[in-house]
Amino acid sequence: MAEKRTSSRAAGAVWRSRLLLAACVALASCILESPPSSDELREQVLPTTPLPDQWTAGPATPGDVERDWLATFADTKLEELVAEAMKYNGDLRVAASRVEQAAAYVRVAGGELYPAVDALGRAGGEMSGDNSGLQGVLVSASWELDVWGRVRYSVRSTKEQHASADADFAFARQSLAALVAKSWFLATEAALQRDLLSEMVDAAAKLLELAEQRLRVGIGSELDVASARVNLQTYRDSLRQVQLAHEQSLRALELLVGRYPAAEITAPTQLGSLVPTVPAGLPSELLERRPDVIAAEQRVAAAFSRVKEAQAARLPRISLTGSGSDITSDLFVLQDRDNPVWSAGGSVFAPLFTGGALKAQVEVRTAEQKQAIAQYIQTALKAFGDVENALSSEFALQDREAILASAAIDAERALRLAETRYRVGSGDLRSVQQQQLAYHVSRMNLLRVQSERRVQRVNLHLALGGDFAVNA
Repeated sequence: MAEKRTSSRAAGAVWRSRLLLAACVALASCILESPPSSDELREQVLPTTPLPDQWTAGPATPGDVERDWLATFADTKLEELVAEAMKYNGDLRVAASRVEQAAAYVRVAGGELYPAVDALGRAGGEMSGDNSGLQGVLVSASWELDVWGRVRYSVRSTKEQHASADADFAFARQSLAALVAKSWFLATEAALQRDLLSEMVDAAAKLLELAEQRLRVGIGSELDVASARVNLQTYRDSLRQVQLAHEQSLRALELLVGRYPAAEITAPTQLGSLVPTVPAGLPSELLERRPDVIAAEQRVAAAFSRVKEAQAARLPRISLTGSGSDITSDLFVLQDRDNPVWSAGGSVFAPLFTGGALKAQVEVRTAEQKQAIAQYIQTALKAFGDVENALSSEFALQDREAILASAAIDAERALRLAETRYRVGSGDLRSVQQQQLAYHVSRMNLLRVQSERRVQRVNLHLALGGDFAVNA
């Protein structure tokens, strides 16, 4: 009888070994399918029109895209504000937490690749706490053989989702640095506008004083005096509006860097320097460099893996199980007194009928993949549009600055001539006021274009996918 039991156990061990070997061979033979390659996705961006060899908006400067564009403005205070925003901006902290969540999901999914081991212990004397009298230890283990790749597809999708969150975070950092820089330039512009309007108020006050002097000596008129006073009050009102705009721009900047909005940041007295040209690289390189495009590509890959995971979920699951126990009882005699007891086996779980739920899940994942591809195409096209628009603005603003600088010089000369004619009595006050307004408007327009050039330069760096710091 003992020999038969031994023979039966040996035969069972051999059968289990063969089952394990066959499952491992099947597992090894299951190779995961790769998601759409970068080249395949790029072909879908412009299916009928190939990418141009150069940017079409104008003669872009050749060379690699700037890796530290923030330093090109040569503004230490701006660099300090960007560094402060990287530490304390609330939106960036939210983006960082998404990356941490995605990394945790990778670890959760990866745990399914390994066997699950559980332990149960019972103690407590004859009654054992539940009147059963059983005492001992039970250790069990189970491992799903990922024959069809369901678990591995799940793990891969979480890794790809983590990669997309990481790329989104990189783009969020770049966008925040760009927003701080643009806000800094706008705050500087508001401060310079305030100074220009202060000069306009002083000039209008001097013109009023001149009109009153002419009235006293009998060569002026009350109409000129009244007109000069209206002109002065108008400039004072404009100055107050610009002062308010300057304070609000400082508060917006302080919120970006995580400070209380007290309008206490001191804006510089001049706009930062501007390098003449920016290397723009090639259109074909943009999709490999822009973090938001990379994130969209990773989301396509994650959606592909989830489709394969849903398809594998419709196939049988093969699992190996094993356990060991050492159980005793003070109340009754156990049938088999051999302790410890070891056992091993396998199981197959096949979903026979689920009401179409598994098939529908595949359809859901397939629709999600189509959506991810469509979003990738949209993101890629937007990236090309961002660069072309930024380059177009770069060239247009450069030409406008030269035109407005010349116009400001001519307007100043015309104002001086009108003032001279009014002093000697050969001109009227209205002509002086018109030339005065034209001169100050030309200076304001020039300042607006100079500020806009820096804002658009930041937009160009962001569109090209260049980083704001080498060590970012």
